[in-house]
Amino acid sequence: MTETPRPTRPPVDERRATIILVAMALSTFLFVTVESLPAGLLTLMAPDLGRSTSQIGLLVTGYALVVLVASVPLAHGTRRVPRRWLLSGCAGLAAVSTLWAALAPGYDQVLLARLVTASAQALFWVAVVPATTGLFPPLVRGKVMARLAVGNSLAPVIGVPLGTWLGEQASWRATFLAVAGLSLVVTLVVLALFPTLPPAQGGASRAPLASARRFGFDLVVTGLMVTGAFGIITFVTQYLIEIVGYTQSDIPRLLLIQGGAGVVGAVIVGRFLDRHPVRALFAALGVLAAAQLALWALGEQRVTAVVALAVVGLAFSTLPPVLSHRVMLLSPRSTTMGMALSSSVFNLGIAAGSGMGAAVVELVGVRTVPFASAVLVLLALAVALLEERFSPPLGSVAQRPVDDIADDRDGKTAPTV
Repeated sequence: MTETPRPTRPPVDERRATIILVAMALSTFLFVTVESLPAGLLTLMAPDLGRSTSQIGLLVTGYALVVLVASVPLAHGTRRVPRRWLLSGCAGLAAVSTLWAALAPGYDQVLLARLVTASAQALFWVAVVPATTGLFPPLVRGKVMARLAVGNSLAPVIGVPLGTWLGEQASWRATFLAVAGLSLVVTLVVLALFPTLPPAQGGASRAPLASARRFGFDLVVTGLMVTGAFGIITFVTQYLIEIVGYTQSDIPRLLLIQGGAGVVGAVIVGRFLDRHPVRALFAALGVLAAAQLALWALGEQRVTAVVALAVVGLAFSTLPPVLSHRVMLLSPRSTTMGMALSSSVFNLGIAAGSGMGAAVVELVGVRTVPFASAVLVLLALAVALLEERFSPPLGSVAQRPVDDIADDRDGKTAPTV
C-alpha cells in the first residue's frame, strides 16, 4: 500500500465540471445505445441490407470483440494525449462512423463503420472515468462514477427502445443519423469545456492506494461477477417464457421493469460509494446472488419472478461504478491502464457468461441458468472477502481527512483551456 496523498484542487470550477459530467453521461448513453441498436433494428436492417438476421447480429458480436481486444493497446498508445483531445476525438470519430453506417450502401460498409465506432468506444471507455472524476474533489468521485453509470443504465431502457421506435417510424438509418448528431453535440461540448491537461496532471490519473495484489483480486471479482450476471442476462427472455410462463409480447414490459430498476440502483449507489466502498461491493454482490437464487427457486411464481428480475437489474447496475471506483483507488499503474484492463476483463466476462449460459441450457435446460449464475457471483463475493481478509482495511484508509477535504472544496480554481 502506498501513502495516501493529499487531494489536489480540481482543474475547473464545479459548474463547468457538472456540465462536462452530463455530456460524458450522454456519451456513455450513446455508445451503449449504438452498440445494441442492431439487436432492436434486426428485422429492419436485414431486408434493407440483403442479409440474414444472424448476419445482422454479428454487427453486435464484432463490436464487442473489438472493445475486448483494443482497450489495453489503445490506452497504452494514447497515454500521453491530453484528455480533452482524446475524448473529443473519440466522440467525433463515433459521430463520423455512425453517420457512415447510416449512409452505407451495403452490409460490408456498415460492418466496417461499426468496427470503427467500437474502437472509439474502447478508448473512450478507459479514459472517461479517470478524466471526468479528476474534475471533482476526491471524496465525491464515487458519486461521479455512479452518475456516469446512469447513462449506461438508461441506454437499454430508453435508448434502444426509442431507437427501435424511430426506425419503425422512418428507417433504421434515421436512428443512426440521430445518434451521430447527438455524438457531434458531445464532441463540441468536450472541445469547449474540457481542460487541456497532460494525463499525468489529471486529478485522478494515479490511484491513491495503489496495490497490485488488491487490483489482481478485483480483476478476478470482475470476471466472475460479469460471467455470472450475463449468464442470466443473455437467457432471461427464454427463462421468462419457458419457465415463468410469460409470452413474447410481455417481454418488452418486463425488460423495462428490469432496466428501470437498474437506473434506480445506479442512482442509489452514488449516495454510499465514497464513504462505504467495501460495503457497497459486498452488498451489491450479495443482493445480486440472492436475487438470482430467488429467480431459480421461485421462478414458476410470476410475481416473485418479476420482483427477483427487478432486483437483479438493480443490483447489477450498481456493480460497474463500484468496481470502477476500486480501480481508481487501487490501480498499480495509471488509472487509465487500470480501467483498460478492467474493461477487457468485463467484456471477456460478457462473452464467458453467454457461453456458460448456452452450455447450461444445452446440458440441463434454461431452468438451471439462474442457479449457475448465482454460484459464480457467490464465488466473486468469496474472492472479495478474501481480499479484505488479507489486506489492510480499504474502508478506513480510502477516506480523506476532513480538514484536507475542506481545504480542497474551499480552494479557488481557474479553468485551464
